[in-house]
Amino acid sequence: MGQHGEISGSLEKTVDECEKKLLSAIRPNFVFRVFDIAFGENGVEVCGSSLVLKGNDIRNHLEGCSRAVLMCATLGADTDRLIRTAEITDISSAFVMDALASAAIEDVCRLADEEIKKQLPDCFFTWRFSPGYGDFPIEIQKDFLETLNAPKRIGLCTGENNILIPRKSVTAVAGISENPVPKKRRGCASCNMAESCAFRKRGDHCGF
Repeated sequence: MGQHGEISGSLEKTVDECEKKLLSAIRPNFVFRVFDIAFGENGVEVCGSSLVLKGNDIRNHLEGCSRAVLMCATLGADTDRLIRTAEITDISSAFVMDALASAAIEDVCRLADEEIKKQLPDCFFTWRFSPGYGDFPIEIQKDFLETLNAPKRIGLCTGENNILIPRKSVTAVAGISENPVPKKRRGCASCNMAESCAFRKRGDHCGF
């Protein structure tokens, strides 16, 4: 939320109240699937589907990987409704809820990461890379979700401008290799918090 130092008692109270409301509303869920991948002229082909991952950034991200895991996660539609209601009645609380929900969806993604690694214990993984980052086109969202059958399995769809519905949701790709994956500097383009990052707003960098 851009807060520095010790927070005031009134803000702490607001955060606690918003957290309780949010925890009663969220319905966290995720789905993932592992695919073989092939590097073609038009992009990275997701074998067994019609999906092609286009862009140099995702190609470089998956370099050295023979498989990839496609995953998506959501907090559910009730979270969106709670935040929209707060935007009408109490904009300050809406801002706090939005920030808390952004942290919560990242926690859901981490739970998905843990489950994926549990099922593939002897593999090595890249970090998550989402459509819309770098030159990985956000227009892929609809086909991405359909490949995972996400609309039916967890109620995750896309609306106008390829925005995910519910909005507090994430889609991402991670590469899978049988050998250690060289560490690469992530950069802002691959960060889930890039659009709301307090470091970037003040011209700084978190160091990843």
